[in-house]
Order: sequence, then structure tokens, then C-alpha cells
Amino acid sequence: MDPDFSSNLEEIHGVIAEAEVFIVLFDRLDRRLLVDTRVAEGDPPMIRVVPHGLSRAERYRYLQSERPRMELPEQITVFSWPRQPRTMRDLGIWQRIEDRLVGLGGPELAAECEQAFNELLAAEHAELAAAILGGEGFETLWSRSSS
Repeated sequence: MDPDFSSNLEEIHGVIAEAEVFIVLFDRLDRRLLVDTRVAEGDPPMIRVVPHGLSRAERYRYLQSERPRMELPEQITVFSWPRQPRTMRDLGIWQRIEDRLVGLGGPELAAECEQAFNELLAAEHAELAAAILGGEGFETLWSRSSS
């Protein structure tokens, strides 16, 4: 573990506990995790895996389209996760996210959290396969002979 990583965990814990809306950027994935903890009558918190590369304006437009009855948040907090999504679960980060959402929106949010986590694992698997097979954005160090 990086020496500075453990100090960042406290900051991440703070974001999860306090931020209304936050996005987790994964260094090695083309997907992002969007968590919106805001609650209104008939509109529970939301967790989604979204494409990377959304500009600030696109993030707000996405929230507006997904949650039209909600006012836009004043800010969206963004942090980078330098490890695999599975490490979030291993370090208890994922449980903190799930606990907050379930606490705000009820036990049915646990299934949405699990679905989002599985989407991240699938994206990680696809990225690993692309790296091994020389998919888009990757080159292999060897080539298969045709004989």
C-alpha cells in the first residue's frame, strides 16, 4: 500500500459520510461510480456506474435526466480510487457506501449497490481481457504465429 494511501482513506471516509453527490474515478477502468445520496419523497438515493469522460456539465445533465424532480446539487465531489474495485470491498469502503445508501433509502438499496459493484467487476474483467488479448488501447508483447 502506498504510504500516502492510508491518509487518503480518512478523506474518502469523509466524502462518503458527508457529500451529497460523489463520483469515484477508477484509474484502470473506463467506468465511474456515481453516488447521489439526496432523498426526496418518492425519490430514494441513487448509485450508478456511468461512462468515464463526462465533463462537469455532462455530469449535471446526467443527474438532471436521472432525477428530474431533484434540484441540481451545488457540487459534485470527485475522488480517484487507485486500486481495483474489489479493494474497495476489502478495505470496507464499499460497505460504507452501502450503509449510507441503505440508511437513507431502505434495504432495497442493498440490491442496487450489489448490482453496481458487479458492473464494476465486469468492467474490470473486460479491461483485463483487453490488456491480455491486445484489445483497443493495448498492445501485446508477442504475436500469435499463424502456423
